[in-house]
Amino acid sequence: MQSTLNQTIAVFTMRVLLGLILFMQGYAKVFKFTIDGLYKNMFEPYEALLPKFLVLFAAYFTTYVELIGGLLLIIGLFRNWVLYAVSLVLLIVAFGHGLQDGIWDLSHVMYRGMLLFALLLLPEEWDVWQVSKLKKN
Repeated sequence: MQSTLNQTIAVFTMRVLLGLILFMQGYAKVFKFTIDGLYKNMFEPYEALLPKFLVLFAAYFTTYVELIGGLLLIIGLFRNWVLYAVSLVLLIVAFGHGLQDGIWDLSHVMYRGMLLFALLLLPEEWDVWQVSKLKKN
């Protein structure tokens, strides 16, 4: 009984923690820095290396997956689809940082990656405290 509760709490904590990290980053990008300001400061330099449409896609995709996906993870809705989208975000972020500088601060992806990998590898049945698991009467 205790190990089942521990599994439930562990997976819930991982999911909500990853959701909070993503949501707060997305929220800051959209509402504090604005997507245009963020683009000019963080993404525009990549235009020298990549086509502008790819850089724009990366800026908007990563920002809104963080914002919306983070919120969905917090409440536990569309869990696996969000995790797949976050996987793509982390690959984009790793590629972008690696393109900018071969040796970069891995904390941009490492902690989010560890939580993501754990959630993808642990049995979804352990993640019982989510909106998608509520019974309809």
